[in-house]
Amino acid sequence: MSRHHPLIFAGLFLALLMPVARMAAAPSGPPPIPTTPAREEKHPPSIPLWPDGAPGSEARKDEPEKVDWRQEPDIVFPVTSNIHNPSITPYLPSKRKATGCAVIIAPGGGNWFLTMDREGYDVGKWLADHGIAAFVLKYRLARDQSNPTNTPQPYTSAVHAFADAQRAIRLVRSRAKEWGIDPGRVGVMGFSAGGETMGRLLLGDPKGDPNAADPIDRINAHPDFAAHIYSAFLRNLAAGTTNDPTKLAILKGMPPTFLLCSATDSPGVVDFTAQFFLALKHAGVPAEVHVFSEGGHGFGVRKWSRSVGNWPELFEGWLNDQGFLQKK
Repeated sequence: MSRHHPLIFAGLFLALLMPVARMAAAPSGPPPIPTTPAREEKHPPSIPLWPDGAPGSEARKDEPEKVDWRQEPDIVFPVTSNIHNPSITPYLPSKRKATGCAVIIAPGGGNWFLTMDREGYDVGKWLADHGIAAFVLKYRLARDQSNPTNTPQPYTSAVHAFADAQRAIRLVRSRAKEWGIDPGRVGVMGFSAGGETMGRLLLGDPKGDPNAADPIDRINAHPDFAAHIYSAFLRNLAAGTTNDPTKLAILKGMPPTFLLCSATDSPGVVDFTAQFFLALKHAGVPAEVHVFSEGGHGFGVRKWSRSVGNWPELFEGWLNDQGFLQKK
C-alpha cells in the first residue's frame, strides 16, 4: 500500500473547499437597479377616459406621468405614478381569434404606483393572443408616491379610482360594436390594490344616469364577471356571511367570480381568497378558486417554471366553462 504525504490531502481538501468559499462570499441581494431611465414597455396608444380630463383633474390632465424603477428581492421593474388623466390601453384580438369577450384590467401597486407591465400590458397581450379583448386601466392613485411629502393627496379610492373604473367599463361598452365586443360579456380583473378599485366597482351603484349629457354616462357599469388576483379588499364581506342577511344580499349580486393567490402570500390574502370563495358559494354565485403552493405576492404574468405561471390558462378555461368565450 502506498503512502501519501499529509500535505497532499490538505491541499486536496482546500481545493474542494474553495468553490464553497467563493459561493459563500458571492454577493447576495436583489438585482441591481438599471442605469438607464425607467420606462413602460411599448404598448398600443392609450385612450383617455374623458376627452377633456377626468372630473376634478381637468387642470392636471396634461401633467406627465412618472416612471421609476422599483427594486424587490427577486426582480426590478418599472412602476408608474403621477396619474391625473386616467386611461385605458386596448389590446384587441384578431378578428379570426376574437371571442367577443372583454376584460378590463386594474394593475396593483398599493395605490402608490401601478405595476403596468406584468400586471397590465403583459396580461393584455396574453388575453388578446387568446381571443379576449383586454383594456388596461390606468387609474388615479389614493397614495400616489409622486405627490410631494407632507402634502394632502388629491385623490381617494372611494371617489376617484371608483369613478375611473366605472367610466372604463362604460367606455368599453359604448364602443363594443367598433371593437367586436359583446357588451354583455365585459368583466374586470384586479391585481392586489387593483382589486380594491374593482371591488368598489362591484359594490357601487352600477346604474347609468339616463339624463346625463354624455351618453357614455348613461350606460350600466356592472361587470359580467370578476377576477380577484391576490387581492383582499372585500375581506369584510367574506367573513360572517352565513349569519348576516345584509352581506348575503350583497353577495347574491356579485357576478361569476374567479379567485387566485399563492399559499406563500400574506395570511390576509390567502384567508380572504378561501373565505370569499365559500361566501360566494353559500350565496349561490358561480365561483372558482386556485391557491398555488408557491409564488408569493405580485407575480403577475411571468415566465416561470413554477405552476403558478400557468394561471392565465386556468382563467381562460374558467371563462370558457362559464360560457363567456362562446361566440354569438
